[in-house]
Order: sequence, then structure tokens, then C-alpha cells
Amino acid sequence: MALKKTAAQMVQEARNRIEEIETADLIGMLDDPDVVIVDIRDVRERQRTGFIPGSFHAPRGMIEFWVDPASPYHKDVFAQPGKKYVFHCASGWRSALTVATLQEMGFDAAHLREGFGAWEKAGGPVEHIKKDG
Repeated sequence: MALKKTAAQMVQEARNRIEEIETADLIGMLDDPDVVIVDIRDVRERQRTGFIPGSFHAPRGMIEFWVDPASPYHKDVFAQPGKKYVFHCASGWRSALTVATLQEMGFDAAHLREGFGAWEKAGGPVEHIKKDG
């Protein structure tokens, strides 16, 4: 079965029309109260590898509904005027597609170009979920 477009092509097209944030730049923004970092990875990824301190977890499968103020699933974190939203996944592919979709909805956002893996490699701080016992 031949696809009209590959996943890699979709990601490249998304990257051509969205704002990409470099890892070092986002590390520098970590303490900025006007920046909201949104982790769209699966909960198991966060449990296994940790997460960016202060990031908000929003599973990719729900993001359009959580961002949309008309949705019964809307989350107030996405209704903060003047905030810069930076989405990330593990490698930047899912977040590029997510931000392109949100842009189509009229929601202004950027993404971490190389994802959480690059964040870790660059020495960005990582928190881990504390386990009981």
C-alpha cells in the first residue's frame, strides 16, 4: 500500500510553518513565568524517562479538545493570555504535527525542535515521578 504522504513528509511540512525552539533556548526560558511547557508524550514515557520540571502533561490524543474553550474537555491552562506555549514530545515529530494542528485552530504555540531526548543530552533538568515506598 502506497501512502500519499509519509509521516516524515508530514512532519517536514509542519516544521516549515511552525515556530521551532532550540533546546538551549528553552532551557534558558525554564524560569520564565510567561512560558508554559506542554509535554504531549504518553504517561508511560514520562514515568520511564522523567519530565521537564514545571511542564504540563497533555496527552496528544486529547490536545485539540483541551485547548478548545468550546469543548467540554477544555483545560484552563490553555486559556492564559500572554503566555508562550511550547509543546514537546520525545524527538520533535509528534509535537511538530500537534503545533501545526493547533495553529490551524488559531492557537499560537511553538515546539521544542529536537524533543525531550535532546533536552536530556543538553543537560536540561529532569524530574522523575516519585514512587511510594
